[in-house]
Amino acid sequence: MTTDIAAPAAPIEAEAPCPRCAKPPALCVCDRVMPVATKLTLVILMHPQEQDKMLATARLAAQHVEGAVLKIGLSWPSLSKILGRSVDPQRFAVLYLGSVDAQKLRSDTGVVAVDRKGVPEPDQRAALRDIEGVIVLDGTWSQAKTLWWRNPWLLKCRRVVLTPKEPSRYGRLRREPRREGLSTIEAAAMLMARLERRPEIETAMRTSFEAMLDAYRAAQPAMPELAQKPRRRRTWRRKA
Repeated sequence: MTTDIAAPAAPIEAEAPCPRCAKPPALCVCDRVMPVATKLTLVILMHPQEQDKMLATARLAAQHVEGAVLKIGLSWPSLSKILGRSVDPQRFAVLYLGSVDAQKLRSDTGVVAVDRKGVPEPDQRAALRDIEGVIVLDGTWSQAKTLWWRNPWLLKCRRVVLTPKEPSRYGRLRREPRREGLSTIEAAAMLMARLERRPEIETAMRTSFEAMLDAYRAAQPAMPELAQKPRRRRTWRRKA
């Protein structure tokens, strides 16, 4: 994994936060992560205001995929600059942020390719063919929209929508606007696993996420400062 060096989340104990996930030791589950080699490149663009959130998952998600790229900022001149090599953004898929007619979304895999108007592509197999990587925007809904509009090269990427059958495992810890809302690690897990047809990727990432949530719940009684008001996040969802 490659990542920008940025200020870690503010420590809530005297112990220094983990340099990999930026979380306090009580919440760190990095030792359980086993990176896997994938055909697809995972790119996560994190809004700067998201990096200090205790329940943020971008760093954890990136650890699961060999060669994953995590960038923290607001804008980059191109995808090639982010990756440090020449690439065609049309060969990358980005999770779509616009409105989609939920009634038109039908997919056995849970991943639907849509056009610029949010309409499902008539030939899904062709639309998802030859994808080299996926891009996930990390932040609240408004922050993700900011990343979208400040990086016009994203408009060249293929657009996909996820149709999860289950709600996010955040539960009441972090409120999602709609039932279909997912955390960054859940969205990345579902997208990578379904496109590569490797369910073990999704299983591993979700297991780490659940371990982090369990650690958070266990630490709350002894660390009341962990308690935070549920915050509305952006969601990789379908909108009616």
